[in-house]
Amino acid sequence: MKKNFKWYAICWAILFAVFQAVCFAMPKEIAGISKFDGAFWPGYIFISLAFIGQLICAYFAFKADSLKKMFYKLPLITVSYSGLLFMVVFGALGMAIPALPNWVSIIICLLILAFHAISVLKASVAADMVEQVDKRVDAQTQWIKRLTVEAEGLVSAAKSEAVRAECKKVYEAIRYSDPMSNDALSVIEEKITVKVDELAAAAGADDAERAKNAADEVRILVEERNKKCKALK
Repeated sequence: MKKNFKWYAICWAILFAVFQAVCFAMPKEIAGISKFDGAFWPGYIFISLAFIGQLICAYFAFKADSLKKMFYKLPLITVSYSGLLFMVVFGALGMAIPALPNWVSIIICLLILAFHAISVLKASVAADMVEQVDKRVDAQTQWIKRLTVEAEGLVSAAKSEAVRAECKKVYEAIRYSDPMSNDALSVIEEKITVKVDELAAAAGADDAERAKNAADEVRILVEERNKKCKALK
């Protein structure tokens, strides 16, 4: 992310240098009109400030503390480069052509800056909202993820084929159950956890009958949980 902004900053520096060259390297007078009149310096200052503002906006556009946030901000990269190019074109034209009112270039550059700033704010808010949703979803699926890993471990640790078969049925039932959880499911999820612990104890003792009974109860509870999940949506 820092590397991406580094390349943008290099492009910005090159184009800002081009703008400076247009402002000061071109003839002082064109068609008998001096470009360094009273309106030149206010125009130059405002457009230069707009360039600096564009760089600051780009910094925040490229700034992201996670790859996911960076993904949601990717469209801003195109906006940043496009805005920079437009500012160079209109800013340079305003400074190079004495007959063209400087205020036109100033307004255009400020409008480009405002558009970029608003785009950055919108993208940042959207990225934060999406990240919050992702965190909430991740928290709500932690229980089923943990239980799936535990059930898979029982399959691997089973000593006999009969016990392994029962553990595998439970693993498949949990693996394909509804991943979302909420407070309304806490009671039944606690029951499932207890029964999975009973299955683990039976598997550890290699007791096929106990394992089958515990596995059947787990699958019944998982199915009941799935129905409740569906009803809560």
